[in-house]
Amino acid sequence: MGEDARLDAWRYRIERGERDEAAARGEDPGDGEPPKEAAVDRSTAAERAAYVEIVIQQAIRRGEFDDLPGAGKPLPGLDQHDPDWWIRRKIEQERLTGLGPPALSLRVEAAELEDRLDRMHREQSVREALTDFNARVIEARRQLLGGPPVVTPTRDVEAEVAAWRERREDRARAAAAEAQRRRDDEQAERRQRRGRWWRRA
Repeated sequence: MGEDARLDAWRYRIERGERDEAAARGEDPGDGEPPKEAAVDRSTAAERAAYVEIVIQQAIRRGEFDDLPGAGKPLPGLDQHDPDWWIRRKIEQERLTGLGPPALSLRVEAAELEDRLDRMHREQSVREALTDFNARVIEARRQLLGGPPVVTPTRDVEAEVAAWRERREDRARAAAAEAQRRRDDEQAERRQRRGRWWRRA
């Protein structure tokens, strides 16, 4: 028996059960087909599970689950021995702040700290942000609120400020090189246009 025939058989059983219930109540079940949602809702749990399984198997055979994002790739984070990996991943994916135990929120913040510092324009702001981060790590290590142990290290303020300066200088050099490249391209384009004009003249 094909899968479509099995699916039709399950539909028939569900619809017949609804018609029998209507007849038992003294209602006219009518000749029309009952709504699918109502039929599924009044069926037994086993019938619903079988119906859903058949629909899923047919969708697999039609290839509707092929080429989904992440197909054939391992789940990220399986190599990490962190019992709270799912909480940390949810916080990272949803960009949640202020939720979860400090050990997890500080770990997420530490991973994004460089990007946050790079958006700052003043060295004083960078120092204040690092000092605040270190103070919160030290406070969380005291475990006054419980939760998993805090393994996030504090940051060396002077080393981080020096790295921040170096990244700023690198970005400034890269921006200057890009601006120079654009100017050179524009000059080359102008020379080419001038050469074409002279040839036509």
